[in-house]
Amino acid sequence: MAHVTALAVNEPVRVDARRVGDIVNELGEAAAQNVIGLALEQLATALTAIDDAIMRDDLAEAIAHADRLSRLAWQVGLTSLAGVAVDLGACAERRDAGALAAVRARLMRVGNRSLTQIWDSADFG
Repeated sequence: MAHVTALAVNEPVRVDARRVGDIVNELGEAAAQNVIGLALEQLATALTAIDDAIMRDDLAEAIAHADRLSRLAWQVGLTSLAGVAVDLGACAERRDAGALAAVRARLMRVGNRSLTQIWDSADFG
């Protein structure tokens, strides 16, 4: 009889605290909070759009949203999220269904954790 082992998937997300600090220093706390809040909304929208595009098997749209997501994530210091979005785009370009499914799941995990962590770690006061 075979034994199945459930693996806990828990990877740290990386936030470039210096980038977040630069945004706060450049814009001031109130404006930075607004800009980062807007970016988080756009990132969440992009995550949903990627998921929807993959479900519809519209890989061109998934690639476009992943590219947008990676650029925005880099701008606000979400380095892990940016990297996973780039990986997803590469899998979609290769039409590698197995890898795409795995990276899609990873993108959703890292995306949700990144959005929470940047908001929680930003020093707005």
